[in-house]
Amino acid sequence: MPGSAASNVHTGMRPPHCVLFIAMMLNTFSTPSALFGNDAMLEAGRQIYVRQCAQCHGTQGGGNDQFYPDPLIGDASIGELIEIIDDTMPEENPDDCVGDDASAVAAYIHHAFYSEAARLRNRPPRQSLQRLTGAQLRQSLMDIYGRFAGTASTRWDVIRSQRGLKAFYEDGNRSKKDKQKMERIDPTIDFDFGLEGPGNGISGDQFRARWRGSLRVPETGRYQIVVRSRSSFVMTLGHDERELINNHVQSAGLVEFRRTRFLTSGRRYPIEIELHQRKRKTGAEPSDISLAWVRPGGVEEIVPACMLSPASVPDVLELNTVMPPDDNSYGFERGIRVDAAWDDAVTTAAIELANDLIDEAWPLYARRFRNKQASREEKLRQFIIDLVAHAFRCNAESTEVVSLAERALAYSDDEMDVIKLATLAAIKSPRFLYPTLDSDRPTSQRVANRLALILHDSLPTDRALLQAVDRDDLTNRNKLRVLASRLVDDARTRAKFGQWMRQWLGIEGEADLAKNASRYRGFDDAVVSDLRHSLDTFIDETVWSDASDYRQLMTADWMHTSQRLADYYGEAWDRADQGSSGWLTASVRDPNVHVGVLTHPLVLSNLSYFDTSSPIHRGVFLIRRVMGRTLRPPNEAFTPLSPDHHPDLTTRGRVELQTGSEGCQICHAKINPLGFALENYDASGRFRLLDRGQRIDASGSYQDRLGNIHRFEAARGLAEYVIQSPDAHTAFVRSLFQYFVKQPVASFGPDQLQTLTEGFRKSGFNIRDLLIEIAVVASSHPLPPSIDAA
Repeated sequence: MPGSAASNVHTGMRPPHCVLFIAMMLNTFSTPSALFGNDAMLEAGRQIYVRQCAQCHGTQGGGNDQFYPDPLIGDASIGELIEIIDDTMPEENPDDCVGDDASAVAAYIHHAFYSEAARLRNRPPRQSLQRLTGAQLRQSLMDIYGRFAGTASTRWDVIRSQRGLKAFYEDGNRSKKDKQKMERIDPTIDFDFGLEGPGNGISGDQFRARWRGSLRVPETGRYQIVVRSRSSFVMTLGHDERELINNHVQSAGLVEFRRTRFLTSGRRYPIEIELHQRKRKTGAEPSDISLAWVRPGGVEEIVPACMLSPASVPDVLELNTVMPPDDNSYGFERGIRVDAAWDDAVTTAAIELANDLIDEAWPLYARRFRNKQASREEKLRQFIIDLVAHAFRCNAESTEVVSLAERALAYSDDEMDVIKLATLAAIKSPRFLYPTLDSDRPTSQRVANRLALILHDSLPTDRALLQAVDRDDLTNRNKLRVLASRLVDDARTRAKFGQWMRQWLGIEGEADLAKNASRYRGFDDAVVSDLRHSLDTFIDETVWSDASDYRQLMTADWMHTSQRLADYYGEAWDRADQGSSGWLTASVRDPNVHVGVLTHPLVLSNLSYFDTSSPIHRGVFLIRRVMGRTLRPPNEAFTPLSPDHHPDLTTRGRVELQTGSEGCQICHAKINPLGFALENYDASGRFRLLDRGQRIDASGSYQDRLGNIHRFEAARGLAEYVIQSPDAHTAFVRSLFQYFVKQPVASFGPDQLQTLTEGFRKSGFNIRDLLIEIAVVASSHPLPPSIDAA
């Protein structure tokens, strides 16, 4: 690509093509291999490096300001280094280092700068002191509120069996003695009762309907709740006194109501809708009602049955504060930045919590206080102690908990002031904001704190976990593993995994997936919404199955579909398999069309341009995310060649033409062969055999960290290679670990990544077991001195 290697690093000289520059541009890491050579060879290579390379790149590979300022980090294999050195180095006279000399210096450079061991030696990773991320703060505040209001079960075995809302219907025309009533579970709220009413003897002239239960939230973000009705109704969400919509007194002509709320993933929100069809007058309109939503990045849809539950749940904290974005430069969110915007947001969130505690939780707590003879002052004191102890993740007898509570109680005689002061003091305290500042806590308490933070982004709330802390059971690895397994089977863990998966696949947020309407007729927002549902369902059913098999995730020959998707993507399907939601278990199996998540149309359409596929975007995704390699972005913006200027070339041909120069091939020799393997899919992810009338060449290859070249044919061959690739296994384990733990995996020991990866393979590539092991390792690992001392 123009500009990738032709930047004027050496002013006034020809573009640099020395091995170090090229390896630097690759900018990914390697693992040690037997190709390092013996000590004599490494010493010979070191001497050559000192004579011919150190002037530009420094004796320790750190570069220098005069010639080449960037440090030497990369993942070029020894074989690649030998080839490049032999051809191009030293830059001024490439013939000075060839043959055995090139091999020796390549072995030394790899050993000193590029191998995994060199990376750990030269840039040792460490666990950094981190505050709560925005997601962790939100989840933790909701659990502090739930400590007093009650917390809805997030156990998946409880949630998965419940669908729809509990419905109560009552006739309004008859006397109280003769009223007809009906109770049932309604999977969704989407009714046109007409003039006849709900049926079952209930008159359509005058009736009352009420739906109660809970709404499950799959991902954190802004949701637009949409209710349409020509009848009188009131809707509450989150609390039975928090009216979301009140159309009790009907507004003439107004039948659509939209409200926006920021909702938190893995949570269930109590919901109630009460509809009154008043006695009809002549010419009255039919009665109807529907409940829809617009999920983050989605389009309007009827809230599906799988997101509704007939079970009543306790009230939840309505937290509208939006935290500033956290640092994501390492591929996972980290709480490392502390500035005025973040501090203000924490304060605002704490005040929100305090107000809801005052208005809702404290009155409930006082009414239910276990000692009915206790005075109001005694109840308030215990409320404040419970609040602070929960926020500080410790027992209520802790000296600092009692001290803060006493200071707050002495501050004012006004209950509201006391609660607000105690809440602000607890939430703004480092004890709450920096969870790893707990070296003075008992070991089991520290382990529990980390386990809850890793799996739920929150503080410990699970009853079995808290009981284990009381028994000091968490110093036992086997008992810890049992508890980690319990905590994994939780809606919050599933939601967090789903968020990681969307980030890993590059489809988080509100990506613009619009396509050329004339070329991709029918690919609209509704199709995109169905694709999101299809992918989410596929991931859930694959990852959370008994096998939880990474290999199936990558190679499954089926996908979930709907009539709309089947129409657009041109696939037949069996209506007999259709569920009540209109979704099918699977489309017709075709191992050439469906190849796990790598070929899901949502992923591939996101890795495409407006009107053409993009092997480069797809190749970059594969090499960075799937293979775990790092690529430096090009020095100049990349503009693809227009198909109109090259009507006889396929997309592959245009990419090869544009990236064929020596400078571009530094990176594109690795990117393109991976991206080409997905060329059987157009810009909307639809399978094809021809591109511009020519048969598609979907052959590809990959050069691993050891320099071995693996060739494959099309997406199926790529996926079959991925499931047996050590690079891909390591990349998957590293990414999952760092997203959940928020620390580099190497900081838990130089062999930890290898140990986890080997365990992953031995488990049959069980993703759920891997997540459990990650939680066990990270929660029980001793803190490094730098954090422990802080």
